[in-house]
Amino acid sequence: MLTVASDIDVLARFGRALADPIRCRVLLVLREAPAYPAGLAEALGVSRTRMSNHLACLRDCGLVVTVPDGRRTRYELADERLGHALEHLLTAVVAVESDRTCPDAADQGCC
Repeated sequence: MLTVASDIDVLARFGRALADPIRCRVLLVLREAPAYPAGLAEALGVSRTRMSNHLACLRDCGLVVTVPDGRRTRYELADERLGHALEHLLTAVVAVESDRTCPDAADQGCC
């Protein structure tokens, strides 16, 4: 059963998904068009197992959904507005000091 997440929960889920560069790239690909796991793995240069783990995370975060297509499963953004949100984030200006790093950089590949 699907439920609607609270505002803070939505932001936390989006942040968790964006914390990994591969998941960011998956979301950007899915922003353009739905895709199959094997195609995503090939396009991003990762193993199918690794892609499967990232897609599971994105599903758990509620950002992507699966669509059965015969014997295959296609992935797409759960809501087209997520694509618009990604576009806005890509064009946002981030103020970064060259001598500083994100406190979580060592843990999550941030910054």
